[in-house]
Parts: sequence; structure tokens; C-alpha cells
Amino acid sequence: MTTMAQVVCGLARRWCFGALGSPLQVLCLQALPLHLGRTAMRASQKDFENAVRQVKLWKKDPGNEVKLKLYALYKQATEGPCNLPKPGMMDLVNKAKWDAWSALGSLPKETARENYVDLVSSLSAASKPPSPAKPAADGEQAGGDLVVTSENHITTITFNRPAKKNAITTQMYQDIMLALQAASKDDSVLTVLTGNGEYYCSGNDLTNFTDIPPGGPEEKARTNAILLREFVDCFIDFPKPLVAVVNGPAVGISVTLLGLFDLVYASDRATFHTPFGPLGLSPEGCSSYTFPKMMGPSKAAEMLIFGRKLTAQEACAQGLVTEVFPDSTFQKEVWTRLRAYTKLPPNAVRTSREVMRSKGRERLHAVNAEECGALQQRWLSEECTSAVVRFLSRRGKL
Repeated sequence: MTTMAQVVCGLARRWCFGALGSPLQVLCLQALPLHLGRTAMRASQKDFENAVRQVKLWKKDPGNEVKLKLYALYKQATEGPCNLPKPGMMDLVNKAKWDAWSALGSLPKETARENYVDLVSSLSAASKPPSPAKPAADGEQAGGDLVVTSENHITTITFNRPAKKNAITTQMYQDIMLALQAASKDDSVLTVLTGNGEYYCSGNDLTNFTDIPPGGPEEKARTNAILLREFVDCFIDFPKPLVAVVNGPAVGISVTLLGLFDLVYASDRATFHTPFGPLGLSPEGCSSYTFPKMMGPSKAAEMLIFGRKLTAQEACAQGLVTEVFPDSTFQKEVWTRLRAYTKLPPNAVRTSREVMRSKGRERLHAVNAEECGALQQRWLSEECTSAVVRFLSRRGKL
């Protein structure tokens, strides 16, 4: 994540929004007034410089809307009204910054400086000093964004970003592939994916799409398509039984991959959502092939084209979920059953799975390649970009 100094002073050529697992709200500028409601006291240049230094020392991320407002006020106070050309639609980060700055119009530098100082002062007064014990209790720092454990012949890969609804970052894609490669060679009988906290996984972290490389959106779309293809291929080729222990809501890639699992156990509070249509996107994870096979073409279309969200019971009735358990007993019942499965002869388990899976593997690889090629084009389309901007502007929950 970029530092506050880069955000406020404009020292970086690009700006990363920060890791979020829910829809970003930084583009909804109407919801964030750009002028403070109370009359600010006259701020000197020294006051302004002190406020800038104070922001650089902040430990806690104040949120994207606040950072955009600080950026806009800083630019207005130091350079005056925005006279830069409007960034292209695909450049979501710089477009958000441009919109925030441009929205200040002809606000005088002095007023912008006063508003900046007043905003920093009010935020600093409202914030509390960080507790020394806080970092140790933070799930993201305790074991990393992905936790891999092996016990009782079960290798468990846990999404460990509960504060971000277990959204998957680009680095996590790489880490999951490495974890699967290691699990394929260890002495475990089963490999389990699950989530820590309220969510199983909320899909892609939106920062995966904001870091535009020197080659522009085309290069970004190409590298993302390659990464996605390699990621899904790891699940297709995995040699042992894969089990999803869906402890809560699942979104996007975490849902589409379920067709490649052998067992999917879900809490009754879990939901399953693939919002590709509203985002101007197309299916991934071989779901364009596995979902129609499991639930039939029309039910699959409801999910993959029209974005219908399923309850755990509905997902079970349609074949996506193996069994649903009450949330109060979910963990106990599921893990008791999985430990019992590990008592089965491991070679027989692997052989049976290979016989069941080998015939369709080539077809799955072809589907994966086709889906990734389609997505590469969708990511570059104006329709998709407009849909993503609208989605980021909403305040609705995933």
C-alpha cells in the first residue's frame, strides 16, 4: 500500500486504493462533501505544512474517501484548480483523483488550505492512539493472508483476511498455487480450503485491477489472464480430493472454482454469488462448463449471466453444495466427518478420484483457456469499465 505521504503530496506516479474486500466507495464523491461544514479558522502556511507532516505520521488508514479528499485539497491548496486532462476510463485510480480535484472547481487556494488543516485536525482529534496489543491480535499479521496447516492427514489452506472479507490479492493467488503444489506432494489424504471469520471469500481484492503497469491496460489484462489461467489449472490438475468448507458468504472466483472440488460443505449462513453480469464480465474457473453440468443450463444461466445469489440450501438443491450444516454445529460436524475420511486407504482414495477425474481434465483445461481469453477482452471493454465504475460507486454489500 502506498504511504500517506505519497497520497497527499502526490510523490507517486500512481496510487493504490488499499486492500478492500467490499466495493470501494471512493468514486461516490457526492456522498463526501468537499467543503467542511463548519467555518474554518484562518490557517497559515505553517499550519498547513504542520498538517501535511501530521498526515505522514498517521498509522491507521483513514479510508479511501478521506484520502481522496485530502489529495484534492492538497492539490488545490498548492497548485490551484485542476487543469490536467481527464484520465481515460480504464485508469480508475487517476480518474478518481482527477474527479476529486476537479470537483473543487475554483475554490481559492487559501480556502483549500484552511479546509485541509481543519480536516486533518478533526480526524486527528477523533482518532485514538493505537493499542500496543493490536498488531498481535490482527488476523492479517498473525500468520499472513493465507494460513496453511497440516494435521491428521488433512492439509488446510485458510483465507486469513477477515477484516477484508478474505478477498484474494494477487500475491494470494501465487501463495495458493504454491500451497497446492506443496499439498500435492505431502502425506495428507485431503486438502481443504476454508475462510477465517464471517466470510469464506469475497472474491478478488479490487486492488488487483488498479495497479496499471507501464504497458497500460492491455498489459494488465494480459498478465491477469495468464495468472488466472495458471491458478485455475492448479485446481484442475490437483491429484488429491479437494474439499471446500464454506463457513460464510462466497463471491466470484471462490464460487466458480467449486465445480472443481470433490466435496463442498456449507454453513447454513453461507451464500453463493457470481456477479459477472452486473460487472460486464464473463464466467471463470471453468464454471461455464461445470455449472451447467451440475445444475442444468437455465439454473447456471441465472447465476453466471444474471448474477442470482443462492442461499446454501438452494446451492445444495442445485448440486453446487454437497451438504449444508447448521452454523452452530458446522465446524464440529464437518471436521469430524473429514477426519473419518482420512482413515480410508489413501492410495485407493487417490486412484478412485483419478479414475473419476481423468476423462474430463483435458476438456477443463480447454474451457479454462477459453474463459481467460474472453475475460481478457472483457476487461478492456468500455462496457466492462463503465459497469465497474458504477459498481465501485455503489454502497451496497456484496
